[in-house]
Amino acid sequence: MEAINAIGRRKAAVARVYLMDGKGKITVNGKDYNDYFGSDILKYVVTQPLNELDATDRYDIVVNLEGGGIRGQAEAVRLGISRALVSLDGGNKKPLKEKGFLTRDSRVVERKKPGRPKARKRFQFSKR
Repeated sequence: MEAINAIGRRKAAVARVYLMDGKGKITVNGKDYNDYFGSDILKYVVTQPLNELDATDRYDIVVNLEGGGIRGQAEAVRLGISRALVSLDGGNKKPLKEKGFLTRDSRVVERKKPGRPKARKRFQFSKR
C-alpha cells in the first residue's frame, strides 16, 4: 500500500500526516511521538482515532508539523490521522465522526482592536 496523506489543522498548527502499513510507529518531525509530546494527555489525544478503531499496531504514521503551540499541534495530528483513516476505508467514518474526531475546530484567537489593550478589554473608565 502506498502512503495515504491528509492534512489536519487547529489554531495556527498544520499537520501533514502520511499513513502506511507498518507496526504502529508514529514519527513527528523526525522524532518519536513520545519524545515530541511530553505530556501523557497529548500522547493520548494523538492516538485517540487509532484506539477507537483498534488500529494502534497496524499503521506507521509520519507527521510533519509546523506552527502553533503543542496542544494545537496534538489536535491537528489527531484530525490528520482521522482523515487519513477515513480515506483509507470509508467504514471508519461513522465511529470517528461520532467521537468528533473529523470536526475541524475553527476557534482561533481574536485579533487585538485599536484603542484597546486586548481584543475586548477596555481601559478603565474615569468619569472625571
